[in-house]
Order: sequence, then C-alpha cells, then structure tokens
Amino acid sequence: MIISSFQTSVAVFALIILHVSALDTFKAAVYEHAVILPNHTETRVSQDDALLLMNKNIDILERAIKQAAEQGAQIIVTPEDAIYGWKFTREAIFPYLEDIPDPLVNWIPCQDPHRFGHTPVQARLSCLAKNNSIYVLANIGDKKPCNPSCDSACPPNGHYQYNTNVVYDAKGKLVARYHKYNLYSELQFDVPEKPELVTFNTSFGKFGIFTCFDILFHDPAVTLVKDFHVDTILFPTAWMNVLPFLTAIEFHSAWAMGMRVNLLVANTHNVSLKMTGSGIYAPHSPKVYHYDMETELGKILFAEVDSYPQNSPTYPPAVNWSAYATTVKPFPRQKNSFRGFISRDEFNFTELFENAGNLTVCQKELCCHLSYRMLGKEENEVYVLGAFAGLHGRRRREYWQVCTMVKCKSTNLTTCGQPVDTALTRFEMFSLSGTFRTEYVFPEVLLTKINLAPGKFEVLKDGRLVNKNGSSEPILTVSLFGRWYTKDIRSISGRISNSATTYLIISTLLMIIALQNIVMV
Repeated sequence: MIISSFQTSVAVFALIILHVSALDTFKAAVYEHAVILPNHTETRVSQDDALLLMNKNIDILERAIKQAAEQGAQIIVTPEDAIYGWKFTREAIFPYLEDIPDPLVNWIPCQDPHRFGHTPVQARLSCLAKNNSIYVLANIGDKKPCNPSCDSACPPNGHYQYNTNVVYDAKGKLVARYHKYNLYSELQFDVPEKPELVTFNTSFGKFGIFTCFDILFHDPAVTLVKDFHVDTILFPTAWMNVLPFLTAIEFHSAWAMGMRVNLLVANTHNVSLKMTGSGIYAPHSPKVYHYDMETELGKILFAEVDSYPQNSPTYPPAVNWSAYATTVKPFPRQKNSFRGFISRDEFNFTELFENAGNLTVCQKELCCHLSYRMLGKEENEVYVLGAFAGLHGRRRREYWQVCTMVKCKSTNLTTCGQPVDTALTRFEMFSLSGTFRTEYVFPEVLLTKINLAPGKFEVLKDGRLVNKNGSSEPILTVSLFGRWYTKDIRSISGRISNSATTYLIISTLLMIIALQNIVMV
C-alpha cells in the first residue's frame, strides 16, 4: 500500500510538473529568404560545388536563426527551396540531396554527423538549432535508394527524390521529417506513396507540417487539423502571388481563420517571380505579415502566439458557412449580369451600380449575396459581385466555390477579374455570404497595395463575412473562397516517379499508335 501510494503521488506530481511546464504562449519567428540560386544546368555539379552553394544560403539563414534566438523565439521557420533554389532536372538536383532518416532513429546530427553517411547540411542545421537552443524548420532534399528490378516505379537512377522538411529541436535532435505530397512543376522530385501526416509535440503546443501547394488540398493539410488536432502548422513555401485570391498573405491568413489554427508561413523572396509574403497568423487575425515587391531583401518576423489557441478567449466559434445564405430570400437578380474570367475560370458577375445595395449572383449550386454601402463611389472605379462553382486548374483539378466582391481593372467590364493592386473606394459596410456545400471556406479581405485588414472584419457564426470597427481602407477584394475537396478530380498519384510517369505516358501513346496502325491495315 505504501508503494502504491508512493507511485500514485509520483504520477500526480509528474502531471503537475507537466502542466506547469506547458507554456500558454510562445514566441515564433519566420524568415523570408532571398535565395542565392545556382547557375542553370541540366547536368549535375560536383558534390563539393553543391555544398558550397548551400552553405552560402545557410550562412544567411544562420544569421536569422541567431537573431531569432537572441529575440527569445522558441521556433523559427525558413522557406521552401531556401538552401538551393529551384529549376532543377532530376540529374542536376542529385548532388544537393542527403539521406534523411526517420526521426524515430533518435539522432542528433551535430553530435554524430556520419551516422547516416554524408550529411553535412543536416549536421549544420542541427548545430544551429542546438547552439542557439531553438527549434529550426528547414527545407532540403531527401534521397532514398530503390531497386528497379523489384520496384517498377523506381526511377532509372535508383533513387526516389523528395522535397523534404526537417525539424530539429533545441538540442539539435531530428524530431520531424515530411516529404511534400502535392508537387507543383517539380520534375526533380517524386510523389510519396501516400500523404504523410507529420506532427511533433513541444512544451508550447502540438505542431504539424506541410509545404506550399499542399495547402490547397485536403491531405495532408486538413487532416492534420481536423483529425490530428494540431495547434500550429509550420508552412515553408515558395509561393508566387496571383491576384485576386491567391496572394500569399491573403490566402494564408484566410486559411488560418477558416481552419481555426495557427499558421507560421516562411516564403522565399524573388521579386521577378512575384515571390513574397510571409506571416504569423492566428485563428482570429494575422499577428504579423510582410509583403515586399520593391526590394530584394530578406525579412525576419516575430510574434507572440497562443500555444493552445482553442483555449484562448479570442478563439473564433465554429461557422455554418451556408446558414444565412440558405435561409434568406435571394436579393433581386440583376438583368445586367454578365460573364467574365478570373484566370481561366468563368465567373458570373453583376455590377455594384449604386453607392449602396443588395445583390445576388449565382452559378450552378452556389448563390452569393452581398449587402454593401460605400462611403462614396469613385467615378473611375467599378466593383462587381462574382460567383464561381467548378473545377479549377490544369495540373490538378480542384473544385472551387467562390463568392467575391472584386474591383475591376478599369471601368470597362471586360477587365473585371484581371489583376489590380490599387484602389480608392472605401466601404462603410459590407456583408458577403454564400450557399456553400462545403465546410471549408476561407475568408479573404485584401486592401489597396496588397495589405491585410487585421481587426477590421469578422466572420459571423451564420457564415456572413462582415466589416467591423467602422469604414474600411480602400478595398481590392472581399471573398469567401471555398474548397469542395470531395469533388476534386485527382491526377495520377501514388508512388510513381516523374520519370516513371513520363515513361508510362510515352508507352501508352506508342501502344495507341500501334493499335491504330493495326486497325488501318
């Protein structure tokens, strides 16, 4: 009995210590990095030359990591492609790759750099984390040997190659490894066999990881939040901004609000490719963000973040995105509705003719309702309400449901939907809602000169996106961006390498030609 009582006391004491040691908030850092790129070549350079370039980039990341630690940050996120850049062939990327083991091996590369072969990049990143007592996320390349005689999908060079995130804890230990699943024009890398659901626990919350294009799909992004209940997502990206819905700061802040989770975003910085836009986003509002198309400089951001946002008094309530829109009588439809394009997607539009009004525009199953009041209608500015429901994209067919109030590029209605980055019109009031068939809707408000509106809008529980705290700054777009994942049309996936996929396509075409020749004979 004495032993049992002692064991119980120890267990209770351990729980108390664990509770006390858990931090309610933590300081996060993200670094937007202007990557030093290699000379373009389709053949491989030497391993020494590859390491020389990677160390030049890591030298810059090192300064950011040290600065983050000195400012008291417990974790820093660095961008996708930050160590070696992009536009590689499979052959050219190979000298930049290292074999990255499963974190279950319990490895501190800084202390044992040769345990898994030649791993100088992993060793250096581990030492940066250890020597500065900070969690570090970096994006590097992983190579995994395979045997073509046993594995039909094995690439000709006998290796799978993966776009990979690694995380080292404050002692330099490898605690997470994630292989990017949703690739975007990355012929140098392979698609993993299935989406990896990578999480790790700290004294300041539970973290999940994915990369760039992943954020537009259900797996792994939504699954990590909905099923694995992470508190914070770490998100390295090389994001090219696309107006009016997919600028980095606009969509990423909206995703954090829609999913009600912290999102730490580190973007690469390359003005010529429209790559900029990093931030630290909380479920209720952006904490800090950065957008710079004027300079070629990197930028570090800091913010205090709730470790367990669902316990915060500012945690937003769950939203029924169609509750309001499906119960109100549609506003009178305008006779002058017209069709226009945003990118390659055909929207139904109706113009905001007056200083104030109530409008409805529909497409397929989606009807979008807007009530608004402008402070004063600018004569040379035109706004439209738009609706789109359908498949988007060429690489992957994603089903979108979008309600948007967007500024046109000029007073000519054929320009509605074209990119525009400045506005003068202010709105005293707006309320946007839609008859969404999905629970995954992301609320966006983008202001003139590509700025966000922290604290100036909110989403009501019935699905209305409304302004608050008075009149707005000049608006570019107010949007509800919905993703109906179950209606996506997926491309070939699974463990088929890019080179193997190309071989499969060519073989299929040759077979079709042969069959046609047989029929003709």
